[in-house]
Amino acid sequence: MHGKAFAPEYQGALGSALGVNSSYEEVRTAAGRALVEADTALDRARAALALAEANRRLGQVDDAGTAWRQSYRNARLAGEAGVMAWALWSGGTLARQCGQLRLARRLLSRGVDLAADSGERLAHGYALAGLAETGRIQGDYAAVAALHEQLLEQGREHGEARHMVWAMSGIAQMRRNTGDYTEALELFEECVRISTDAQDARGRAWSLRGVADVLSLRGETERALALLSEAEVICRAMDLASALAYNHKMRGNVLYRDGRYEAAREMYAVALEEFDAMREPRGAALSRLGLAKSRARLGRDRDETLTELAALERDFARIGLRGARDGVIAFRGEMTAEPSRT
Repeated sequence: MHGKAFAPEYQGALGSALGVNSSYEEVRTAAGRALVEADTALDRARAALALAEANRRLGQVDDAGTAWRQSYRNARLAGEAGVMAWALWSGGTLARQCGQLRLARRLLSRGVDLAADSGERLAHGYALAGLAETGRIQGDYAAVAALHEQLLEQGREHGEARHMVWAMSGIAQMRRNTGDYTEALELFEECVRISTDAQDARGRAWSLRGVADVLSLRGETERALALLSEAEVICRAMDLASALAYNHKMRGNVLYRDGRYEAAREMYAVALEEFDAMREPRGAALSRLGLAKSRARLGRDRDETLTELAALERDFARIGLRGARDGVIAFRGEMTAEPSRT
């Protein structure tokens, strides 16, 4: 069982004024006003935390970095270790979004420890979720499988829908990446159900993307595209810049798998522009890989493609994306196995 989704990262007066489905422009406006009006270090810490999250979700990474550090400094000044843990969660999540995965793990690990020491259970769960996702993105499944299960157990124990969806979607993604599409689909569909029941529009949007991915892998292209369109409406309504860009990249994946290479190329180009605008290197590199594969299928010179793949492999290795690097190697193998066009 679980209750309605809520947003514990909005604290103090902002916690009663904002909800899990508040648009991030609304959050940024309210948090900025609260920061100006704050009388105490604790109030400034809470307002800056909300401001950091709004800016991060909107793709304003410099402003997000300034805000989470401001939140941490004020929380430390106020002697509030629990709020310091929240700020570290925000900073670690931003670092992951910016492709700084080692920094992300360091900040999130510190956030886990501070939250545990201060008894801030929700911040502890959020930081655990961040650690699990960071390790999963790096392809370190053996190290993070237990973290996902721990988070899921906590979510079920306390009836917290967002924790449950984060954990289950992470497990589903690992199942999908190891070829267990049946279980992956069941888990993603359960995430859709939970987030819908909990009135968590953001969780629903991300979960729909997961369902669409697996349906596409099973050849159900039109159903997948319809679900991505549904998720895109949510992303636009809530100003979810990063989620929208990943939605567009996934649409490119679905079109590519269906052999619609020109449409896929156009969609990857849209996603790349969006990722570049918010300076998100992981998404940008994945979109570049999609573009390279689409252009290759459309007749691009093979040597040019191989040169680009080599650059992408270096980028993925630098960021620490093992699965994506394996994808480059696999596609290079396909390219070199095919007879050259003359």
